[in-house]
Amino acid sequence: MKKFKNTIVIFILAAMTIGLSGCGFTTFDNFKAAFIDKPQDEETTIQIGVLEPVTGVDSKAAEDEIRGIQLANKVHPNTGGKMVSLVFSDNKSDIDATETAVETLLVKEPMIILGSYGSVYSLAASPYIKAAKTTAISITNTNPLITRNNPYYFRVCYAESNQGDLLARYLLESKNVKKAGVLIPEGDDVALAKVTAFADRMKAETDNEDAIHFYENFETGQKDFTKVLELLKKSDIKYVILPGNYTDAANIITQANQMNLDVQFLGDTSWGTPEFKEALGNGVKNNSMAFVQFFAAEGKVEGEAVTEERTAFLNAYTEEYGTEEEPSENMALGYDAYFVAVDAISKAPDDATSQDIARILGDPQYSFDGASGSIKFNSVGDTMKTAYISKWDKGKIVTIATIEALK
Repeated sequence: MKKFKNTIVIFILAAMTIGLSGCGFTTFDNFKAAFIDKPQDEETTIQIGVLEPVTGVDSKAAEDEIRGIQLANKVHPNTGGKMVSLVFSDNKSDIDATETAVETLLVKEPMIILGSYGSVYSLAASPYIKAAKTTAISITNTNPLITRNNPYYFRVCYAESNQGDLLARYLLESKNVKKAGVLIPEGDDVALAKVTAFADRMKAETDNEDAIHFYENFETGQKDFTKVLELLKKSDIKYVILPGNYTDAANIITQANQMNLDVQFLGDTSWGTPEFKEALGNGVKNNSMAFVQFFAAEGKVEGEAVTEERTAFLNAYTEEYGTEEEPSENMALGYDAYFVAVDAISKAPDDATSQDIARILGDPQYSFDGASGSIKFNSVGDTMKTAYISKWDKGKIVTIATIEALK
């Protein structure tokens, strides 16, 4: 294992039921007041580690994961008659600091670890977690390598390639579409993984090797997509998966609308971000896009997605933050990760180890109905959960379809 630098400052923090702040941890003083100065209750007996970038360049992006965990802890601060303590360790948005932070956190022997925001930090922590045989749950990391070859790491969101499969299921199950197209950036391996999963599902379900009827590449960063869009227009394909950089996707959708193409482009979770919305601009038809979401605050939510925990989450969020803004999917997933952890701990014997928690989560019969829908895990620790297909409509995300977890 790597020796750690003495100059790295690590914050290992414990609190019982953590009070939430609507403005998040934007300064060190806020962070210190919420965690460092808060007294430890000696009756707390179960520790859940939280590995997150509380400071540094990724701290703002990580806030919603942290808030979701905190909100869940406030709603349900105990399990099996024992109080739950959240033990925080700040990885400072740095790979080297992550290695130090996770090793220091492991000394506290938490029953389970939640996090980290940012796939690169979870990948840095993974060898330490595996060596310690401590169960961990990734919240929003989509990199497939995080759970691969680590029986103790799970995730509550879909991996990158799975999003292509979900988009194919949307066409097959909700739209009854048998043929589709592909627009893919050259040399993008992540985009290729999504397209491969999309194409495999379309071909298998339709028993048609020609289910992908249009396939074209484009160069990332180009400004004029007229040529490839003219080819798409001639193909008469109405549904096209468009992975890759969200800026390219926004430009393509905008230009397709200017050319009056009657096409719905299919994208990943990056399309649900404010950055994509800003890049998209005004005047784009709301039926020109559909994209994967891990949580739906409003819209067409049905089936397994309508759970008691979803209602409890929305009520708790409203009580804590009001109704001015809807909860983000990152917050819902942070909330669910905590509840999955607490649920697994409640199912374990009193003398259980973290290895026992991993076995419970890895059981094919395990499932949990969370705020974001039904959650279960496959043999490599990746989630098989409810997902949502959404669109932008008048500046808001609206869910148009619910994709249930595969049985």
